[in-house]
Amino acid sequence: MSLSGKVAIVTGSGRGLGLAYARELARQGAAVVINDVDADVAAEAVRTIEADGGKAAAVVAPVGSTEVAQQLVQAAVSTFGRLDILVTNAGILRDKSLLKMTDEDFDAVINVHLRGTFTCVREAFAYFKANNIQGRIITIGSPTGQRGNFGQTNYAAAKAGIVGMVRTWALEMKKAGVTANAVIPVAATAMTKTVPYFQKAVEADERGEAMPSFFRHDLGFGTADDVAGLIAFLASDEAASITGQAIGAGGDRLQVWTHPTASATEYRDGGWSYEALRENATTLFNSDTLQGYGEEFLPLPAELQPEARPATPEPAQPEPAQVR
Repeated sequence: MSLSGKVAIVTGSGRGLGLAYARELARQGAAVVINDVDADVAAEAVRTIEADGGKAAAVVAPVGSTEVAQQLVQAAVSTFGRLDILVTNAGILRDKSLLKMTDEDFDAVINVHLRGTFTCVREAFAYFKANNIQGRIITIGSPTGQRGNFGQTNYAAAKAGIVGMVRTWALEMKKAGVTANAVIPVAATAMTKTVPYFQKAVEADERGEAMPSFFRHDLGFGTADDVAGLIAFLASDEAASITGQAIGAGGDRLQVWTHPTASATEYRDGGWSYEALRENATTLFNSDTLQGYGEEFLPLPAELQPEARPATPEPAQPEPAQVR
């Protein structure tokens, strides 16, 4: 097993994507520190990994603070003797359009996703550097952070910020031999269950059947297990030369995202005054140079159209739970 003797922390790994990542790391030989805010969920995740033949321990705490980041690293070292891999998966959602989003909605998401990634990575890298370990930092981004999505100002800011930090960390960690990458998963989660567009894919997955090829191939949308292989690979010695990247995984598709780059470059002696911009606007800003935003999904085939569901009362806003 390629990760034998390695020790990993996976934040937000009690269920869903995080648990799939933790199980695959364990399957490849790593001992895993599970993290969740629900003690029962975390304990069940540990039992699941141990039933698979792996090694796991749990830390029940919400990521975000330096104290929790320290607790996670200490748990890995005290329980398993070392730390080699950090996967920062913990996150929450507080989706609302801009005018409805409160300060609390914004801050809660930023604290878990962005600050939680920062504090955990800082603590792990300090350990790697002090112990001369060529560790692996794997953060979790999102298509929303790459393209934007309606109602997710806070989430988009956090996920875009994570990719920005990864590029910076790749520079800062290079001399120490530590890699830092962002994975962009596209998979069935608690959130996609509520989106009618994905209904047939989610239902097939829940029945234990393969998702229709339209979702897996054309959309690159699949299960949590479809992403887990990339997590384990980036954690391995074979990925030592891969750093500073945003890599998407979903269904049958793998994508290496480009970093932001200029789509057009024009020069003008003396610079670009207001008048010069007005005069050249159609040349400078047109369908060839202006960039798209938001995700555009392919039309669903007739046989994959969602079925009408009976209306149900809207549930109350849940308390923070780190799920992805």
